[in-house]
Amino acid sequence: MSATAVAPEGVWGSCPSCAGAVPPGATVCPECAADGAVPAGKLPAAPASTRHRFLAMRVLRVIALVAGVSVIAWAMITPALSGPPNVSDPLTTHGMYAIAPGASTVLSGNITGGDYVVGNFTTVNPSGTSLSVAVYNSTEWAAWQDGEEASAAWDLSPTDSGRIVFSPLYTDMFYFVFTNPYPTSSGINITAYIVTEYESNVAAGGFVGR
Repeated sequence: MSATAVAPEGVWGSCPSCAGAVPPGATVCPECAADGAVPAGKLPAAPASTRHRFLAMRVLRVIALVAGVSVIAWAMITPALSGPPNVSDPLTTHGMYAIAPGASTVLSGNITGGDYVVGNFTTVNPSGTSLSVAVYNSTEWAAWQDGEEASAAWDLSPTDSGRIVFSPLYTDMFYFVFTNPYPTSSGINITAYIVTEYESNVAAGGFVGR
C-alpha cells in the first residue's frame, strides 16, 4: 500500500509526515494537515524514507512527552520539598543609619497583637552621643507626622545604647522612630547601628526574654 493511501473505514492510520494518529476514513492528518495515512500494521510496507521519518517523529514525541511530564513533576515536587517561602519581615533588619541633628530614622511594619519586636541599638559615631526611641501606632504616627502631640506606645529616653522589647496588645501598623535629639545648630550627625527582630508568639510557643 502507498504511504499516502487513506486508511480504510474502521482502521486508524499514522501520518507519514508527523506520525500523528489519523482517524479512519480521514484524507488528511488532523495535526499537520499532511495528505494520506499509513494504515495500522502497514508501516513495514511503506517506503524507507517514510519509515525513517515516522520512527524519528515517534522518538521525538516520546522525548517531548517525557520532558513535559518531568517539568510538571518537578514543578509540583519542588514546593513540597522546599516548604513555604521564607519572606523576611520588614521589622527584622539590621544596619548602620546616619541621622542628622533633629532628624529621625523610621522602621515600620505590621505587628500581630501578642507578637514581639526585640532588638537593640548603639551610637557608633560620635562615641557617647544619644538617640531616643519611640513606637507609634498608625493613628499616633499620623499625628506625629503632622507635628501634633502624639502618644507613644513605647519609648526610651535618649541614651547611647539600649534594648528594644515591644509587644502590642492589638494588631496594627507600628512605627519605630529613632531620633537624633540634638538641635540642628549643633551639627552633631549620629551614626547608629540598629538591630530589630520580629518574633511570633505563636511560632515560638511564648516569648522568652533575652
